[in-house]
Amino acid sequence: MTGRTPAAGIRGRLLARSARLRDTPPGPGYKWVALSNTTLGVLIATMDASIVIISLPAIFRGIGLDPLAAGNIGYLLWMILGYLLVSAVLVVVLGRLGDMFGRVRIYNLGFLVFACASVALSLDPFRAGAGALWLILWRIVQAFGGSMLTANSAAILTDAFPARQRGMALGINQITALAGQFLGLLAGGLLAAVDWRAVFWVSVPVSVTGTVWSYLSLRETSAGGRGRIDWLGNLTFASGAGILLAGITYGIQPYGGHSTGWTDPWVLAGLIGGVLLLLVFARVESRVAEPMFRLSLFRVRAFAAGNLAALLTAIARGGLQFMLIIWLQGIWLPLHGYDFEDTPLWAGIFMLPLTLGFLVAGPVSGYLSDRFGARLFSTAGLVVVAGSFLGLLALPVDFDYGVFATLLLLNGLGQGMFSSPNTSSIMGSVPARDRGVASGMRSTFQNSGTALSIGVFFSLMVSGLASTLPKTLGSGLQAHGVPAATAHQAASLPPVSTLFATFLGDNPIGHLLGGGTLDQLTAAQRAALTGHTFFPELVSGPFHHGLTIVFGVAAGMALVSALASALRGGHVRADDDTPQAGADHTAQARPTRTSP
Repeated sequence: MTGRTPAAGIRGRLLARSARLRDTPPGPGYKWVALSNTTLGVLIATMDASIVIISLPAIFRGIGLDPLAAGNIGYLLWMILGYLLVSAVLVVVLGRLGDMFGRVRIYNLGFLVFACASVALSLDPFRAGAGALWLILWRIVQAFGGSMLTANSAAILTDAFPARQRGMALGINQITALAGQFLGLLAGGLLAAVDWRAVFWVSVPVSVTGTVWSYLSLRETSAGGRGRIDWLGNLTFASGAGILLAGITYGIQPYGGHSTGWTDPWVLAGLIGGVLLLLVFARVESRVAEPMFRLSLFRVRAFAAGNLAALLTAIARGGLQFMLIIWLQGIWLPLHGYDFEDTPLWAGIFMLPLTLGFLVAGPVSGYLSDRFGARLFSTAGLVVVAGSFLGLLALPVDFDYGVFATLLLLNGLGQGMFSSPNTSSIMGSVPARDRGVASGMRSTFQNSGTALSIGVFFSLMVSGLASTLPKTLGSGLQAHGVPAATAHQAASLPPVSTLFATFLGDNPIGHLLGGGTLDQLTAAQRAALTGHTFFPELVSGPFHHGLTIVFGVAAGMALVSALASALRGGHVRADDDTPQAGADHTAQARPTRTSP
């Protein structure tokens, strides 16, 4: 008798088998396994970042909560932004942990966390405010798992693929991530029409399958190193970035007599406090021996220029996403006979040319950038993006869809041309030992840009509406029999409430006036006020004024991004996969071809 239990024997055999698998060099087909699994991971992570946007009306109806009622708009904001804030704050930390403890290990754990959170979201047992809090908290947990996936996927691919194929692999992965943001809008509209819980159910089989597959197929191909956790750096970065982004989020809510909250002392405290904490973080990172955020990587020109371009492009892309949803749902679709309740689904369908552009240009430009370099494709792509923004700016509010779809397609093609080569350039410019933290830093800039875009562009739009909407709305309501006092009260509501009403696929006038006021009007007046044309025609002028500001700023950001991309340096195809940080990218390896 040796005292060895059967369970211990099984565990020992499993550990031995795991060790043999780990010690076995990956075969030539492993890189395709890594590509397919990580692409699935980033697809589901980014889809879930946007899938609730279109399905919010069904979700809030399902839990019996009016998100636009007084005191409830915070639930609405955190349902949209909680996932984005966590993703922006934690990816660099989780990328660094991947460098220390194994990228595949952290990635696999992320799939498991994501799967568990998806199950919990679909089983929300509460209603009203408690139900909303359950969803928000589990969305945060889901974002934690999704951050593990996105923080390490690019590093796993960079380890698995040789330099000559890296752009293609990262291009497919990156474009899938970007396309997931827009596919989530379509999936949310389709699933919400079935059942609001289906929005969360869809993630369960995908994440469970991905979890099992990743644990069985992925393996560590980098040496890694335990090192030490930068606790002070983690604390100052997470708190600083979180407080800053939360302050920007609350800045779009009205405060006092102002249409936005930028004069709210708590918002100002969040903005100032967040910036100060990030300055402390930068000071800490320049002094600790093993920083989580390697500031020295910014001495690599391709890394610094690529991340600056990615940040500005993400801000412009986020503004485009939300402005298109409001434009389609609040104005164009109702003008063309679609019921307000059906506009979320159709908005996702009519935005498909944008996703198509991503999917076509991303892999092709990634493949070509492996031969000719990132600078040419990424810079040209951003110029195309800027041109498409200017084209959208010139469109009338009630546009011809053929022209609109062409501009969306051009925007998607331009972003696809930029994103794949840019990601490959960033990841190929750093040493192999820093790929996890570099991937996390890249994702941080991209996710922060998406979160920033909401504060920036909603504020620009609200400011544009605040100058003209109240007067236009008040006079329009009175012209259709609404009492002057009621019309003035409705017109005095913050423009952000009107924006969110259209955003949620709700009939804005029906929501603003309520059943009591409408019941006092004649049937003809009620039909005119709540019909397909009254609100869109009423708001089109003020909305176009705000839209001009938004797309003008987005075009400017795209052009600045193009300039940063052009300054990244010439193309080098590295024979050595471990360039040294701190050197210019153009001097990290023997050049084999230079881009024009």
